[in-house]
Amino acid sequence: MHRRRSSKTQKQPLSGHKSQTDLSAWRKGGTTNTEKSVQNHQSPDIQKSDSEQDSLQQALSYFEKVPGRVSLRNNPVLQKHLAAVESIALQRGLPPEGFDVLLNVALSGKLADTVNTRLLKSLVPASVVPEDSVVSSVSWLCVSKCSSNIQLLFIRWLITMFDFIERKEQLRALYCVFFYLLQDERMCPYICHLLYLLTTKENVKPFRVRRLLDLQAKMGMQCHLQALLSLYKLFCPDLVTITLPGKIKNFFKNSEGPWKAAINAVKQKNFPVHQPLVLGTAQPQSRKRKWNAQLVVPASSTNRANLEENRVNNADSYSTSQSFPVERLQTFSQLLQNIHNLEFPSQMASVLTNPLLLHYMNCIKDESVHMRLYFWMSQTLQEECPWCVADSHQNEEEFKIFLETVYKTQCFLLEGFPSCEEFLYKSLPLWDGVCCQSQVLKLVSWIPLSSFSEMKPQLYDPLAQLFFTSSLYFKCSVLESLKELLQNWLNCHMFHPELEPESQVHPLSTTLSGLVNVVAELVHFVGRISTVALCLENNSSFLLHFILSFYEIVCDVYLRYNLPLLILPPAGVFYPALLSMNPVNLNQLCYVMYRYRTNLVAAKENERSKKKILQFKISSQTYKEYNQYVIAMVGCLWTSNVFRKDTHPQGLHMDDELLKETAVQEFKTSFNIVYHPAMIGYAVRFLQQAFPGDTTYNFSLIKGKKWNWYLEYLYAQGLKGLKVFIESSINRVSQAPHDKGEEDEQED
Repeated sequence: MHRRRSSKTQKQPLSGHKSQTDLSAWRKGGTTNTEKSVQNHQSPDIQKSDSEQDSLQQALSYFEKVPGRVSLRNNPVLQKHLAAVESIALQRGLPPEGFDVLLNVALSGKLADTVNTRLLKSLVPASVVPEDSVVSSVSWLCVSKCSSNIQLLFIRWLITMFDFIERKEQLRALYCVFFYLLQDERMCPYICHLLYLLTTKENVKPFRVRRLLDLQAKMGMQCHLQALLSLYKLFCPDLVTITLPGKIKNFFKNSEGPWKAAINAVKQKNFPVHQPLVLGTAQPQSRKRKWNAQLVVPASSTNRANLEENRVNNADSYSTSQSFPVERLQTFSQLLQNIHNLEFPSQMASVLTNPLLLHYMNCIKDESVHMRLYFWMSQTLQEECPWCVADSHQNEEEFKIFLETVYKTQCFLLEGFPSCEEFLYKSLPLWDGVCCQSQVLKLVSWIPLSSFSEMKPQLYDPLAQLFFTSSLYFKCSVLESLKELLQNWLNCHMFHPELEPESQVHPLSTTLSGLVNVVAELVHFVGRISTVALCLENNSSFLLHFILSFYEIVCDVYLRYNLPLLILPPAGVFYPALLSMNPVNLNQLCYVMYRYRTNLVAAKENERSKKKILQFKISSQTYKEYNQYVIAMVGCLWTSNVFRKDTHPQGLHMDDELLKETAVQEFKTSFNIVYHPAMIGYAVRFLQQAFPGDTTYNFSLIKGKKWNWYLEYLYAQGLKGLKVFIESSINRVSQAPHDKGEEDEQED
């Protein structure tokens, strides 16, 4: 990556031909072809652009030569040029050549504060801000030519435009200058913010730590001071020995207020095409503000100065004393060779799209990297959320792309970001369930494990309120998200039975009992909302599929995840599935009950053999409830005595007198595997194949050997759940024939 020429060397006299060419290139997006200019000169739009170019050219020339102390009142020339700069800057952004002139005049004190304020608020870049222009502007702060209000506004502008600045080596060299400005109480919060962005390990010195501690003793526990001290402590923990808060929700004050609307307008005009974000090794591109170019996450680059040709050509050999620039990181082998010398980019957003940097985050637990990423992501999510910020609805598509990128990053790292957790907890009560629906529910699936008392009011309650009042599709989407959440928790916090429970340290200091309790509360929560949802949606088969998919994970947590927990689905889920008219739901239920049996048998055998599995036992109530469910299933599907044998309080038990009053013939067999509403279609097709000439569809013919044939036919149709349930449970529950079909089978 070659160094761009500095703005000092690029800048020509504004009245000269060279400056005209530069501004023409800016106006036409870099095209300076004379023939095209002449041809397009006939267009009204081009004529308007030419007029704007001329106006900006004249304005820059005027401000470059403006004498000191010019009054805005009764000065039509100044008013005209100031209005031209404002209009063009707020619509299209300013070219790089304009910043040196406007920053110098605004900070030199030649004009009144009213004019200087308007000029600073107009400094919106069309592409980048030259570093030399910023460095020369900082020198004006040292001579006190401008007022404190203008100095403060300039620092806020510098923070807002930080990622537009080309290269930052010279700016970082002024670290001591900015640090000196901490003594100004008004500027202190914003200077801390700027220092936070500029700080590297080399900047952390004992005298600076002492100065920050003195300021904290003087001002009290201020968030901006704590944030900077936290960063210092991460770089040099031996220098900062005081205890600091583990999590600061709001680091710094918002600095970009005066420029945010203009930035959005310029980005919509200059970058109208939405770019999909894909995880990959992106090549360095021009740096734009992290969330400004359609919230496009920039390519990773440390914005270093021009790398010498010998370093560009030299592949991987860096000494331990040299830092390895991110823009040179292209392969996994380079990452391994330079993992301790890697210099992270100044733009933490670029980490999200670089798998090699994400591998680094997984391998090297560098708290400073996590802290910087947490700060940036918290600010971005808070300021760009369409349903939390009044004027952000127009950026919904951009926010979707950004959330999708964050989700992919979490999937890559196999862990959720605390900043996303805070964002969801703050925004879910305000969410309408429609805006960015898919992306928000994906983020929900990566919420880190925490106590139920914290999650209930911030996650479960607002989610349940939306769940009950939204469409069937939304209900299914929420259930899918909660299933993924459970899966992620179990994968990230799996306990190993060969180790002692308390010796297994997990994130958030989660103990085994704490994990069991949190997972159990999630399962109970899904059970409650599923029961209500089935009533609201008339036992929808589509909804039931997602509910049973959730329990396909729950039924296997004992064996698959070594977690001593088994929770059966509530009766409000079990019986609608058992009586469902959809064979997919019935097959799912059979598989779920088969896996529950396998896990319960394993738990019972471990208890009998006195093998201590994590020092926990499955409740006897769970065994009792499982037996009730199995009796009901066998009574329905096989023995045809469900109305007499079902003992569950919410089960299907009915007196014979009541059943006879229904006038249903053969009510006992109404739900076996032949007559069950979900299975009768298979029975019809079986009869068509077994008795091609019989059109009466006499289901009583399915008995004896044909009963076995019918079972094989069902298994061949893909009903594997029914197969494993019958093979594992029927003979153990029913050792003797109980119905006519089975009597005939035994006789044959």
